[in-house]
Amino acid sequence: MSGTPPMSTNWPDGTETVHRSVVVIGGGQAGLSMSWWLTHRGIDHVVLERDRVASEWRNRRWDSFCLVTPNWQCRLPGFPYPGDEPDGFILRDEIVQYLEKFVASFDPPLIEGVSATRLRGRSDGTFEIRTDRGTITADQVVVATGPYQVPRIPRMAERITDRITQLHSSAYKNPEQLPEGAVLVVGTGQSGCQIAEDLHLAGRTVHLATGTAPRVARWYRGRDVVAWLDDMGTYTRGIDQFDDADAVRFRANHYVTGRDGGHDIDLRAFAVQGMALHGRLTGISNGRLTFGPDLRSNLDNADQVSESIKDSIDAYIEKAGIDAPVEDRYVPVWEPGPEADDPADLSLEDAGITTVIWSTGYGRDDRWVELPIFNGRGYPTHDRGVTSQPGLYFIGLPWQHTWGSGRFAGVAADAEHLAKKIVATRRSAVVTGLHWLAGTPQETYPTDDDWSAPRTVA
Repeated sequence: MSGTPPMSTNWPDGTETVHRSVVVIGGGQAGLSMSWWLTHRGIDHVVLERDRVASEWRNRRWDSFCLVTPNWQCRLPGFPYPGDEPDGFILRDEIVQYLEKFVASFDPPLIEGVSATRLRGRSDGTFEIRTDRGTITADQVVVATGPYQVPRIPRMAERITDRITQLHSSAYKNPEQLPEGAVLVVGTGQSGCQIAEDLHLAGRTVHLATGTAPRVARWYRGRDVVAWLDDMGTYTRGIDQFDDADAVRFRANHYVTGRDGGHDIDLRAFAVQGMALHGRLTGISNGRLTFGPDLRSNLDNADQVSESIKDSIDAYIEKAGIDAPVEDRYVPVWEPGPEADDPADLSLEDAGITTVIWSTGYGRDDRWVELPIFNGRGYPTHDRGVTSQPGLYFIGLPWQHTWGSGRFAGVAADAEHLAKKIVATRRSAVVTGLHWLAGTPQETYPTDDDWSAPRTVA
């Protein structure tokens, strides 16, 4: 590695190109964890963050947001959860404080307010990163831009009249920001279910269009289910141990909550309390919504996943001879009526719906990376974050290696792995040029009019 001293946290004056051994693009928990390991290995580097530390947590989470994993799973490198409630669930503002304290603990070479606009290879085997504030070159680059890049909203949203307020879940803050009236939440991943609960507890009339996301119990046999699964090695199982890695990577997360000390999210209980549940939203026309006949199967499948997780915990307890209390299994508190199997359409006006919240996931936008390391769906190909382009790495991808990749629980291990790879890499070969696998960059990534972000997070 170069012996060049670390860059200060101010962008250099002048127009000359600055060179660093490693450039980390992205200053979230993944990029900062990478910086921690590079710092402790004495590797010259800089971290570029387009906004400020913890901006995703500050700006794209609602007011009552909290982690769904217990605090003891906050395991950033050299900085485990410092509070006195390891089994609790820290709130949004406390997550921001945790990251700020992590930064203060090792003072990374971080430059905030710099957006990378282009990453390309140079003929000498190094990399060029163009930003909105100048150009920097590097021997090696780590892309840590995270999975929550482009909010995905289906095209059918265009058929809803302008009189209806529409927003993506990333823009939701609290019930008070919405106009009076009923709210339709589309999607039952973690965000959709928690936002529906937030609105429901505030006394709003909620319609929830369900999907196929599974659920998990918060507590079982005397412990948080996360604690059981952690003991069972679930969170350290590598993606290479699954038969179909792609299916695992794009699988929706189990819905549960850490709100008010943590509890199950039971959509059937919401229905008993007055929330209107529907199958998948399949169409919008002339102010009317149509839903699929899958509400019953969506609820049943979510329950089945939850109960199967309990089965695995039971088996582990028995095999290990653990003395744990016995717990009765879940009994459904509500069943859809026969109309759910052949649902009629719903008028937005008749239902009094004035807001639609699209909890329909995120995609990536890596068109600024002009290197041939993507598959046909726009997803970076890699082996535990190491791409086929020597010296280029990714960190913070969902299931990059384990369930915890990109999360507070497992990103430290991924960063340590990449730091070892960076140290081992030697830039001795001089390449004569980099070529696209097929076509031109524009053909590989079409123009904005024809492009939609490839899905990364449900």
